[in-house]
Amino acid sequence: MKKFIEEDGLVMPLDRANVDTDYIIPKQFLKSIKRTGFGKNLFDEARYLDKGLPDQDCAGRPVNPDFVMNQPRYQGATILLARVNFGCGSSREHAPWALDDYGFRCIIAPSYADIFFNNCIKNGILLIVLDEKIVDELFRETEATEGYRLAVDLNAQTITKPDGSEIGFDIEDSRKNVLLNGLDDISLTLQNKEEILGFEKQWQEQSPWLFKTIGT
Repeated sequence: MKKFIEEDGLVMPLDRANVDTDYIIPKQFLKSIKRTGFGKNLFDEARYLDKGLPDQDCAGRPVNPDFVMNQPRYQGATILLARVNFGCGSSREHAPWALDDYGFRCIIAPSYADIFFNNCIKNGILLIVLDEKIVDELFRETEATEGYRLAVDLNAQTITKPDGSEIGFDIEDSRKNVLLNGLDDISLTLQNKEEILGFEKQWQEQSPWLFKTIGT
């Protein structure tokens, strides 16, 4: 898993509440489990004017000029600004895969669906929860200023705005640790490798009959 320490990035505002995971990555793209290649279909139904198909070349597809992602000023954005209850709906892990594959490293919103929140953390995406009034202000500033950027520092738990002012944010210590160190669930478990091996050895010595091979 990629580490998240700092991100100084262009902000893209998605001014829509209750964005569900099917809106983030529609169901027809869920056949693959390789974690990559989903960025081209992120927000597919809003991003394109035709219906997207798996393994389709998106280069020639007609794009929706009114959708925020297709506006030139937001090309290359790595920070997504969103509204309440972002990531609701089904628990598909393809949603954070698509966001990550497109290039989003951080999402800022007033609230998220719980399963989506955990899936993003497990895939190295920092989700920041801010008061709705602060998010409103960020939307106004982003939309009013082309090239609007934010600098996110996970160690300091701060967001620095273009004028130099800072916004603090909270994050659980365990989530902060896995993001800073790029630890997925397997990596976390392997941190206790010696203890696990020691337990298995002790258990085998105490109950050797459990470890006998059939026929021996």
